[in-house]
Amino acid sequence: MIEFSGIWIPMVTPFLNGHVDLAAASRLAKHLEEQGADGLIVCGTTGESATLSSTEQHQLLTAVIAAVSADYPVAFGISGNNTAEVICATAALNDMPIAALLVSAPYYVRPSQLGIVQHFEAIAAASRHPIIIYNIPYRTGVTIELATIKALSLNPQFVAIKESGGGQIEPIYQIINETPLKFLSGEDHLIFITSCMGGHGAIAAAAHIRPDLYKKMLCFIQEGNLAAARMIDLQLRPLIKLLFSEPNPAVIKAALAMQGLIHEELRLPMTAASASTKEKLAVLLKEVLAI
Repeated sequence: MIEFSGIWIPMVTPFLNGHVDLAAASRLAKHLEEQGADGLIVCGTTGESATLSSTEQHQLLTAVIAAVSADYPVAFGISGNNTAEVICATAALNDMPIAALLVSAPYYVRPSQLGIVQHFEAIAAASRHPIIIYNIPYRTGVTIELATIKALSLNPQFVAIKESGGGQIEPIYQIINETPLKFLSGEDHLIFITSCMGGHGAIAAAAHIRPDLYKKMLCFIQEGNLAAARMIDLQLRPLIKLLFSEPNPAVIKAALAMQGLIHEELRLPMTAASASTKEKLAVLLKEVLAI
């Protein structure tokens, strides 16, 4: 039984000379597992999934699954604003040994809340896998409202929510306390706060760097040692801020490249981190790796 809790990482997609670097992806996936991440997301936003062909996405997912332990959970991000196409893509994954699908609201078209419910339910009906709801209105243009989340949560196939709704406390509190969904923060700088509120962890791009520290922070919170947890949060906060100072995943890829884990390459329209940001990153990365 997979626990949709703890620290999951939406893995970057390594590139080399314009191609997906499957060897580097395999090494990175194994590294993140060994560093203590509770699960991985392939083809999330951080993975530059919008720039990958369906063939590349399948190859990447296959490589990551093969690289990690047999029982290690790997989820897959899927999105789209044509429900029929998303259903077809979903059904094609039914024989893959994935832990869950991470599904966002349809982007750009801004459907009604009823349209969002029917979109998610149609995907669930086509899938054999659990589904993590992904609320990220600043990318999709539409918010998955609390009533919609509650309606979807009545279907046990919806197991968790990645909440990136901007950090308003009341909706977070209501999701945690009024639905059976596991609450995973999608805002890395709010992991401490949401975990103290009863959240179950995070899907955190920043946790590419020292996932063990994020897990340790969660353990301290569960033990009631908030002072120790807060200290880790304070130590991580400057790096988290810098990692998102430019469009994600530019700075995260720069940090991973500095560690020799991947080549620093992105696909347009994403571009590499600036020289000034990398100068700051070199200092902060050294400090965090030394903790």
